[in-house]
Amino acid sequence: MSTAESTATSTVLNYPRVTLASLPPSMAASYGDRLAVVDGTRTITYRELDARTAAFAAALRAGGVAERDVVLLHLGNGIEFLVAYYGSLRAGATVTLVNPLQPVPGLRNQIVETGAVVAVTEAAQAVNLFAAAEDTTVGSVVLVTGDEAVPQGSVPVVTFDEFLTRAPAEEFPIGVTGDDVAHLAYTGGTTGVSKGVRVLHRNVIANVTQMIGWRAGHRVLAGSDGLLTLEPMTEVEDRGVEPGAGATIVVSPMFHAHALINTSFLLLSGATQVLAGRFDPARMLALIEEHRATYITGSPAMWHAVATHPDARTRDTDSVRVVSSGAAPIDRVTLDALGRAFPSARVVEGYGLTEATCLVASAPLTRRAGYRIGSVGVPTFDTEVEIRAVGDPGTVLPAGERGQLWVRGPQVTDGYLGHPETTAEQYVDGWLDTGDIAYRDDDGYLYICDRAKDMLIYKGYNVYPRELEEILVTHPGVSAAAVVGRDAGSIGQEPVAFVVPEPGHDVDEKAMCDFVAEQVLPYKKIRDVVVVDALPTSAAGKIVKARLREQLVADAATGS
Repeated sequence: MSTAESTATSTVLNYPRVTLASLPPSMAASYGDRLAVVDGTRTITYRELDARTAAFAAALRAGGVAERDVVLLHLGNGIEFLVAYYGSLRAGATVTLVNPLQPVPGLRNQIVETGAVVAVTEAAQAVNLFAAAEDTTVGSVVLVTGDEAVPQGSVPVVTFDEFLTRAPAEEFPIGVTGDDVAHLAYTGGTTGVSKGVRVLHRNVIANVTQMIGWRAGHRVLAGSDGLLTLEPMTEVEDRGVEPGAGATIVVSPMFHAHALINTSFLLLSGATQVLAGRFDPARMLALIEEHRATYITGSPAMWHAVATHPDARTRDTDSVRVVSSGAAPIDRVTLDALGRAFPSARVVEGYGLTEATCLVASAPLTRRAGYRIGSVGVPTFDTEVEIRAVGDPGTVLPAGERGQLWVRGPQVTDGYLGHPETTAEQYVDGWLDTGDIAYRDDDGYLYICDRAKDMLIYKGYNVYPRELEEILVTHPGVSAAAVVGRDAGSIGQEPVAFVVPEPGHDVDEKAMCDFVAEQVLPYKKIRDVVVVDALPTSAAGKIVKARLREQLVADAATGS
């Protein structure tokens, strides 16, 4: 490992003992009238964001919301999301985040499980919210409106703009500490039932502090007034984010941990957040050029669409210094395309999960390290990882051996809401069982092989779908691929590939099986290929393999 990388991972950071209520006034003090958010034709400065979040907090308290009460955010990306999120935290409330497309049953379950007392929604999806909130703890709804008519339900409704005027925006003391829950973030549910993760204030402050150190090369300090400031770290030479400068394009939904924590990191760094709305690769490239974006983050599926779009050859993307990729390992085809689309940028992969707030590991921002294909980098500051034997967590495996990934650090959360048994299984003595299969090389770089639940056992051999997917996407006729297991009786599970063809290409199933067979050991061979128009993905860009397995079961039942 290089000196720069060794220094980064050994540095012990200071984690301010504050809550997230300190973020808006801190950002306003540092960046004032600089644009914080661009949302279409609407903009808001850091000073205005501070004032509006204070007004939202005051209105909640005036409306009877007490400390640690839960406010449900049923919103897409927008200025109102950020105002409601930080405003709720400034009031001492806990936020629960929900996908605005969540069907009524799931939405109602989340309301009941969290005991939310206030819901913030938009007119477009308010009907579902009203149906889900019927006869629950929700006592009022704050509604973001546009030109459409204001829908009505049995719960009292106030418009967002009116709500901000309900009480003087003045500071008031709150008894919430870093050990209180900041937000209840629900897992993606890609392999099972979605669960609410108890993310504490100190977890978020820690992860944001780690990100600012890792990506911006600055420490986060708290003054006697409780406000946060940034100080350069002399031991970190390479920086992708310059505090008080630059912009990012936000595509991922802010109700998900990845975008939410990245937003706090970049706002505290003074980067303007440009909200892109529904993902469209041409629009994203246009926004990158228009706003001179410097730091952009997303998933491999998104980057493949952006980097291979025709506009990537004509747009000016020289402002981009960092392209950060997460949610899944990036493949060589997409990596090469990103290098052509963003010639001035460093492409860095990272790894994280909701149960660890967001970030666990990432590639260092140093050109000396060289790109290690397939690696998600090294653990970030003050973060330990261990690879333990599957089924025997007491055995720690050496470099090069695959096993279950365990993580310990200040960003590891407080467990699951209402699931004490699962919490006890996954959170042990300060360590978190991530549920991922991984290994480390001799330099400490981390490689994620698969989800433990995705690993197949065929004739006693372990088969890792990700390895097969990496091969499939190198075929010129394949745009995307996912591999899942199909029950094969006493011999275990056999690998089945779902593939999305490149436009204008036809996929020959047998030829595709042969293509993979030529490159793997016999027990790893693809046994069947299913051609689909698209792979099901979660809001975070992860492939929902549970739905692919369900399709295999349904096909088997019908004999198709």
